[in-house]
Amino acid sequence: MSAPTNPIPSPCVSLCKMDVERQYCMGCLRTIDEIMAWSKADDAYKQAVWVAIARRRETVSFDEDGFQR
Repeated sequence: MSAPTNPIPSPCVSLCKMDVERQYCMGCLRTIDEIMAWSKADDAYKQAVWVAIARRRETVSFDEDGFQR
C-alpha cells in the first residue's frame, strides 16, 4: 500500500501549551484527545479536526505577533 499523495498536514506549530479554561493547545488549537489520536487517525478525522480548529480560531484573540491573548 503506498502513502497518500497529499497527506493532511498536522496543525502542530511546536508551541505546546494547554489552555486550562478552553481545554485545547494554545499553539495548534487541538484538544488533548485530538493530539493523541492524530498519528493514527484517518483523513476524515483529520479533516474534521481542521474544521474544529477553524471554529475555535474564531473565538480566540491574537496579538500582532500571532500569539493568543
